[in-house]
Amino acid sequence: MAIYRFRVSFEDYDDVVREIDIKSTQTFEDLHYAIHKGTGYNPEQSSSFYVSNDHWIKGDEIAFLPTQRKQDRGVTLMAGTKLNRFIDDPHQKFYYTYNFDRPFDFHVELLKILLDEDPSKVYPAIVKSVGEPPKPAGSILPPPGSGEEPDDLDFLADLDDDAEPEEEMAVVDELGIGMQEEEQEEEEEEKDEFMDEFSDNDNFESDDYNNKEDY
Repeated sequence: MAIYRFRVSFEDYDDVVREIDIKSTQTFEDLHYAIHKGTGYNPEQSSSFYVSNDHWIKGDEIAFLPTQRKQDRGVTLMAGTKLNRFIDDPHQKFYYTYNFDRPFDFHVELLKILLDEDPSKVYPAIVKSVGEPPKPAGSILPPPGSGEEPDDLDFLADLDDDAEPEEEMAVVDELGIGMQEEEQEEEEEEKDEFMDEFSDNDNFESDDYNNKEDY
């Protein structure tokens, strides 16, 4: 059975490279998961491969967790779609976009075709790893069993990615209201202190006035 060796590199970070061996009969979904075994990213994000020419111009799309709009259009799914179905060139290229919400783009190029599989390997297999991938907010998986939450680099990343915009705004509004309430409480405390001082002054002046009448 033929084995494909792919070179996977970030479009904007070409010094970060992974080489992956995978069976020709395995699927684009298998390759998708193998890439993120090598990056440490959460693979459960909407992503797509695009059949590409030598200039990385996008052609047919093969999607993972596609939107309803893409499904209605009949997009090809990674699951169940074998790699050899879209490989016509010994140096076939695929443009790959990971996580459309916070995208990273990759160049995936077929380096060679091995005619015999290695019985000691479990495919897909990462055979070369160079460089550390950049860390996208909310997409790094914590070490297994650590109990840690995924890393986030910004405040809004803590909001539910599936939440509707109205729900996110409600959270922000709630925080704003809480801050306003604290400010109002501080203003009321200052006002009470001022009124107490003013009341003491009134009592003092009233006593002076009464004493004058005695004269």
